[in-house]
Amino acid sequence: KGVGALYVNSHSRTLIEPLIHGGGHENGLRSGTLATHQIVGMGEAFALAGTLLETEHLRVGKLRERLLSNLLPLGGLHVNGAVDQCVPSIVNVSFDRIEGESLLFALRELAVSSGSACNSASQESSYVLRALGRSDQLAQSSIRFSFGRYTTEQDVDRAVELIAREVRRLRAFSVCLD
Repeated sequence: KGVGALYVNSHSRTLIEPLIHGGGHENGLRSGTLATHQIVGMGEAFALAGTLLETEHLRVGKLRERLLSNLLPLGGLHVNGAVDQCVPSIVNVSFDRIEGESLLFALRELAVSSGSACNSASQESSYVLRALGRSDQLAQSSIRFSFGRYTTEQDVDRAVELIAREVRRLRAFSVCLD
């Protein structure tokens, strides 16, 4: 058993079908007995998140800026998307003259990913990045970084150290990629 929350307005109510039938709770959308302890825990998590939301937003934004400003000296860095219009906890970048899978493999010490989360099984370059004007090579060399509540400046500095080392190493072996 688990617990979750779903806000349903009167318009979308007609579009939702229950997954489990029986019981008729919540106007027929839910059946079964609720796990009270999980609901209390979720409520407490919501309250805690609400009090920390603004400060965490600013803190992880500073971590993202630290990562980007320390990667800039590598040259050939492309930030994918408008940083000022994105959530501060995620940043997607591409590197000139780097093959994405090689970089991802080289950075296996870090929890990073390439492409978009919803397209992770596809080998094709991101259509979103191509729509932003990135070449196939840049779209395929994109790496996504996420920052969370427990990410520290030391974590970011270590990531920069590893990324810089691997980007330099891979560029030394690259053969005229776009």
